Amino acid sequence: MPATKFICPDGKRIRIAECLKGCPNEQRCMFLPTLRAVGNSLDRKISEPTVTELIAGVRETYLKKTSSYAVDPTSVLYALQGQAIHTINERNTQGNILSEERLKDEVTSGQFDLYGKILDEEEGVLGDLKVTSSYKLMKALGIYKVDVPTGEVYKSGTKKGQVKTRKEFRYDGVCDLLDWAIQLNYYRILLEEQGFKVKRMYIQALCRDFNLRIATERGITQAVYIIPINKISDYWLKRYFTHKAKLLREALETKTLPPICSVRERWNDRKCLDYCAARENCPYAQNLETKGVNDYEFGKTA
Repeated sequence: MPATKFICPDGKRIRIAECLKGCPNEQRCMFLPTLRAVGNSLDRKISEPTVTELIAGVRETYLKKTSSYAVDPTSVLYALQGQAIHTINERNTQGNILSEERLKDEVTSGQFDLYGKILDEEEGVLGDLKVTSSYKLMKALGIYKVDVPTGEVYKSGTKKGQVKTRKEFRYDGVCDLLDWAIQLNYYRILLEEQGFKVKRMYIQALCRDFNLRIATERGITQAVYIIPINKISDYWLKRYFTHKAKLLREALETKTLPPICSVRERWNDRKCLDYCAARENCPYAQNLETKGVNDYEFGKTA
């Protein structure tokens, strides 16, 4: 079931169809074509679970498929920006390049972005387009900061006698790419099952806040990054997606709420509090919000 309502700037809720027909306020919060685009992007008509749905928590996907929920239209604008980037690329795939093709197997379906000679002269390159934040890029690239002694000490104040330090970037941290890697690797499996050999995989990540100071403070100095993705075991991927698809299918058939999403899927509860569109129908998220973030230690609630 797609989202059925918009959340207005004043917090009130209105059915999407009613909003598009006529705004109850003196002036719309956005242009009507923009609101129509948001509404259309929320109306998914794919019956089988997709790759991206199965990567998310089973409870989150179940609630999105079975319950009515509301979204703030502004929260969907970044997704629309991503769709625009996809459309621009799709319109410029002259030559031996495949784009935006949906493939499926007995478990799931997925729509890859680009495949072919997309980066250099080698054929068989699979690419995925992302519009993301400098924070996500910092984690994906393994960038972090360390305190480096300056050789001086504080001569007064509460830190008197302590060594002065400065922050320096390091670029050898653990790259937080698991969800992106799982997604792209399953697209690889779907392509190879159709006879298309995938030789290399890359993410092209566009930083949406590149021109802000916060991006520089996170070590992000480019608007676009090309990030190589390593191959993941086909056996592991098949087991992972088959298991999650089974859990989702059983929940849908029995109309039973699945267990809460894992700590990783919940982003240590941050997704439950601010980013999950189905959180209003999730008892765990509602309990978390009622008790307040200060009553919880992220990552240790379940």
